[in-house]
Amino acid sequence: MENIHLTIVFAPLVAAIVAGLFGKQVGRAGAHWITILSVGLSFILSCLVLKHLYWDGGEAQNYTLYTWAVSDGLRMEVGFLVDRLTALMMVVVTFVSWMVHIYTVGYMHDDPGYQRFFSYISLFTFAMLMLVMSNNFLQLFFGWEAVGLVSYLLIGFWFKRETAIFANLKAFLVNRVGDFGFILGIAGVVMFSGSLDYATVFASSEFIANQQIEVIPGTAWNAMTVICILLFIGAMGKSAQAPLHVWLPDSMEGPTPISALIHAATMVTAGIFMVARMSPLYEFSETALAVVLTIGAITAFFMGLLGVVQNDIKRVVAYSTLSQLGYMTVALGVSAYSAAIFHLMTHAFFKALLFLGAGSVIIAMHHEQDIRKMGGLRKYMPITYWTAVVGTLALIGFPGTAGFFSKDALIEAVKYSHWAETDALVYWIAYLSVLLGVFVTALYSFRMFFLVFHGEERMDKETKSHLHETPWVVTAPLILLAIPSLVIGWITIEPVLFGGFFGEAISVTTGHDVLVQVGETFHGSWNFIIHSLTAGPAVYLALAGAATAWFLYLKRPDIPASIATKFSGLYDLLDHKYYFDDLYIKGFAAGGRRIGQFLWSKGDELIIDGIIVNGTAKQIGRFAGILRRVQTGYLYHYAFAMFFGLTLILAWLLWA
Repeated sequence: MENIHLTIVFAPLVAAIVAGLFGKQVGRAGAHWITILSVGLSFILSCLVLKHLYWDGGEAQNYTLYTWAVSDGLRMEVGFLVDRLTALMMVVVTFVSWMVHIYTVGYMHDDPGYQRFFSYISLFTFAMLMLVMSNNFLQLFFGWEAVGLVSYLLIGFWFKRETAIFANLKAFLVNRVGDFGFILGIAGVVMFSGSLDYATVFASSEFIANQQIEVIPGTAWNAMTVICILLFIGAMGKSAQAPLHVWLPDSMEGPTPISALIHAATMVTAGIFMVARMSPLYEFSETALAVVLTIGAITAFFMGLLGVVQNDIKRVVAYSTLSQLGYMTVALGVSAYSAAIFHLMTHAFFKALLFLGAGSVIIAMHHEQDIRKMGGLRKYMPITYWTAVVGTLALIGFPGTAGFFSKDALIEAVKYSHWAETDALVYWIAYLSVLLGVFVTALYSFRMFFLVFHGEERMDKETKSHLHETPWVVTAPLILLAIPSLVIGWITIEPVLFGGFFGEAISVTTGHDVLVQVGETFHGSWNFIIHSLTAGPAVYLALAGAATAWFLYLKRPDIPASIATKFSGLYDLLDHKYYFDDLYIKGFAAGGRRIGQFLWSKGDELIIDGIIVNGTAKQIGRFAGILRRVQTGYLYHYAFAMFFGLTLILAWLLWA
């Protein structure tokens, strides 16, 4: 299997090198064929790995490929840990990436950076695979930073646009904040375990949990809590949790295939995967889990609200990504790690579908992205329409779709979590957030759906005259993503959530195993649907949100404008995205520049240049000017000086 693992990882890397460095030689067709075939090969082999581990009962493999360095007993290695958690992530990453590669042939057809784009997305696939397959923190950090680097290149792919350059710089800087916490967390792991290897660190979990650390002298904190919170800060940046979420909506400046690849199924889920992988550590810190749960709940609800006022089709989907990432984080906070990964998997399919569907609309609309200038596209784009129906229903958790099974199981996990007994405030914040978030998700999702595909046609005559369905290289990936968005939940909910699918890959302590309690009422997929219709309000909240969107944007489109006018303060708050951008750009960034300006003018110019450097030179010049007057050239001046000096010497000797 080791050769298969190597092929899965390095096939996209080789393709990226060929398309990037030899793009002119292989041409446009050569660039897309080699990258599509390489990622397709990785997907097929990833499916074989999953089959070997699950259906064939194969053992997980943990091995070292290469020892990079050994310093004071600390081994820095490259190695793979391939268990069922890894295999599932490999299949999701490679499948979505494969669909995006095929879709890109149509979307980027006329772009001058065609070969470069294929090189980047193939390189991104390699980096993500290195991240999920790592067996140590060093390689994890390599993959973590590599996906960040490539995302920076992809968000700013159209580098002649100032907005794109600003967006990739914003993503880079915000992720640096998260990565600073992440690397400090890794340093803490090494400090207390003396190793970077997962297995060794996990075996030391109980020891670390009993240690204290003084971040502030005189104040002792639990070492495991500090490490887990620092690692989670890294996840907050990569998985766009509040308040480090601001980069993701702006990243829509990149081409649409990037939105699907980076912001649906892969990079933004890296933080979710990392926390799930580190479950043996997080289970030893209630405080860290409380932080994870609270941040996730805030993100799930409040970021979803922002989607209600967005008019850019891609930004609406982007804010839904923020909200759904919040749901996954909530699941991590209640120790339902399997539910988080399950929602990660289903979300990957229907969110990539929605992003690529949005891209199909953008192509047909000649790159118009304002949903207020669309409408009635249903009759012009039937394939895009029906796949959008599937994606939207899956996103809101309509019964029977993949999103329903994962989201409803997640909400049930929150409902029965141990937090109800240990911390009522944290519990109710989380539970109400995920419930109200269901209504909000349905509201903004169907708002976009109705404004784009139904109602009056609001586009100009020129655009309308050219409206038609997009080519098969665009619609085929939509269909292939719509299929798992419908059926994957039916066939995977039982093994993934209640069948011990992940085995030892995920560790949950006895008091935290909420999925065992949820599983007591699970008697098959049909019964799960019936149970959800009778035991909780989530389904009805989703239907209420969809009905509200229909009434407001199709039946009475005058009401939203009236609401925005009547509640202008609330509308402005949402329209300005809670003023986070103003805080960061006008506050921190501008404040930093003002501090720099002050240090330059007062510190550098006045003190260093003015006083120390130039001031010293001026004082020496003045002193030299005084001394120069002593050298007059007159003999009687020198005779007088000698006489005066001898007098002083004699006086001193006599006095002594």
